[in-house]
Amino acid sequence: MSNSASLADLRAALTTSGARTPVLMSLLARMPIAMVGLALLLYVQRETDSFTIAGFVSAGSLIGVAMGAVAQGRIMDRLGPTRPMITTTALFVAAVVAEIAAIETAQPAPVLVVLGWFIGLTEPMIGSASRALWTHIVPAGPVRNAAFAYEAISLEVFFILGPALAGVLAAAPWPGTGLVISAVCMTTGAVGFALTKVVRTVEPAPSTGATLLGALATPGMRTVALAALGFGTTIGFVEVAVPAAATKAGHPALGGVMLAVWSLTSVFFGVYYAARPWPRRMSLRLPFLLGVFALLIAPLAIPSSLLGLALLSLVAGMWITPQATTHSTAIDIVAPPGTATEAFGWVVTSVTLGLATGQSISGYLVEHVGVWSSFLAASAAGVVIAVLVWLRRNTITERSSQHTELATVT
Repeated sequence: MSNSASLADLRAALTTSGARTPVLMSLLARMPIAMVGLALLLYVQRETDSFTIAGFVSAGSLIGVAMGAVAQGRIMDRLGPTRPMITTTALFVAAVVAEIAAIETAQPAPVLVVLGWFIGLTEPMIGSASRALWTHIVPAGPVRNAAFAYEAISLEVFFILGPALAGVLAAAPWPGTGLVISAVCMTTGAVGFALTKVVRTVEPAPSTGATLLGALATPGMRTVALAALGFGTTIGFVEVAVPAAATKAGHPALGGVMLAVWSLTSVFFGVYYAARPWPRRMSLRLPFLLGVFALLIAPLAIPSSLLGLALLSLVAGMWITPQATTHSTAIDIVAPPGTATEAFGWVVTSVTLGLATGQSISGYLVEHVGVWSSFLAASAAGVVIAVLVWLRRNTITERSSQHTELATVT
């Protein structure tokens, strides 16, 4: 199976009957997905005057997201998406309000960290639910693959816009403005998505008698999670090293801009790659994309100027969205029946854990060795994990049961 998708397929997916409102609501909910953590970090830092406390709170939030993605996905598969998402969103609002109250009343750091973790845990996993919805409203094949590509590309766009908007809002008279706005957008979009007719009519998945590992019980799903872990780890290194290079060059404000720029090439190349994916076999595509991406990170250690670093970043960044799209498409092949939402949750968890790992190691290397060492470590980590994924390539096998007909949604 080629898993390719043309622009015509993308139009067909987005104009599918009943898809318009959930698509718009999911866009609103995902717009602040990269804002929440950064807005929280900047808010805490401004109020406590401590990057250390802010870093711990942000880390707690990431750990919460990693845990909540799988738990929420499993519950939505078992009960349908509407009730779990409404409940989770209500808890998310309560967590944000509690965190703001704790910050404003100068509560101890451990309290802020725990509440940050709860924010991440209850952050509505609209990406998992939106991705899983396509398996119910469009048939397997090019149109569904185009829908998955749209999910990855739109998410990448928000990862570009979110941090920039959070940075702008951090300069508002009240530093908590960014957190409130991102929470309002996420809440409104998640509730609107959950209450749309097509989402409310999604039936719970039948029980499969799965183990506690759920979707991760299949070897193929573990391989996809491993590839996502390598993807997140490699990016985690770079997300620390690039701002560090900008700071060292005396232009700290350019760090975020440079990360946004490399994401731009990712979006444009992602659209092209979705229509012409290569290699054709998914079992080879996963290690190939991760390996190429990792190898292209290594040259970032060479430039002595920010311009040279930016130009090389454009080349490496091209391979971000193709990987995200491939992870999403691979789930449709390897995930056990009835675990689509949870399976994507495992990908989110893997990427999040990879980001946390890469960022923490990169921070140490940048401070004690040099910026160049972080880029080389990123490349080495990505290549090693790509090799491991290649060794597990035979676990990516396509099951005929995965290619079901279009689900009837009334």
